[in-house]
Amino acid sequence: MTLRSSGDTQLNADVSWAAFDPIAYVDHNYRDLQAEDAEILHIVRDHFGDHFRTPPPGPVSGIDVGAGANLYPALAMLPWCDQITLLERSPANVRYLESQVDSYDANWDQFWRVLCKNDVYGALDMDPRAKFRDVVRVRSGNLFDLVHHEGQWSMGTMFFVAESMTTSHKEFARGVECFLRALAPGAPFAAAFMEHSTGYHAGEHFFPACDVGESEVHESLVPFAREFKTTRLKASAALREGYSGMIVAWGRRNSESDIPTG
Repeated sequence: MTLRSSGDTQLNADVSWAAFDPIAYVDHNYRDLQAEDAEILHIVRDHFGDHFRTPPPGPVSGIDVGAGANLYPALAMLPWCDQITLLERSPANVRYLESQVDSYDANWDQFWRVLCKNDVYGALDMDPRAKFRDVVRVRSGNLFDLVHHEGQWSMGTMFFVAESMTTSHKEFARGVECFLRALAPGAPFAAAFMEHSTGYHAGEHFFPACDVGESEVHESLVPFAREFKTTRLKASAALREGYSGMIVAWGRRNSESDIPTG
């Protein structure tokens, strides 16, 4: 699909997600562990570890929204989950994710090693690939369809999705809302955002982004989250141009009575 002119808003539905190249994306972003991702993993593993310091009373279901070609959010949920849903819209990314379920590629081991610096990951009673194969299910779907599954998952992640699928601030905020509404009250979550992104390539194709900073991220979380924090990570010149940093957010979904209706 031809991109619209710079003066127009490009919505999620305008984008040719079938053109996303997951192999090129992994090669550029995840073939080697970047310092920012290591820092994100540190934050997320400790947040989830603290939340589940008391064992959960029942089965735990996790969801990674807009999983794309990134396995480390799912790996971060692995110790606690009986089932993890990888929700993804791009057919090419769905195929990539499905190819990773039985035995994910060796480059993801370096991400798991960072997680294992928290004892709960290192104490996993089975090989992480075997656990991944047992609990992970890939599901083709649109983030906005989560409105039909409110409160379904016990924990969740959404990494570089809401701001990386549209130029619209309205769609960005709606994406965050749909993600958080899909979680059960009190469920722990972690999310990451590219700060002031101007868009990005995945292979030969360029994809849109919404220009957001910490204030926009904070405002999108306030109605649906509690006990949450955000932090900004400085941009790495080695990764790519066109953004000023990363924003990580972590916390818990509001109780049902605190969440606005409509």
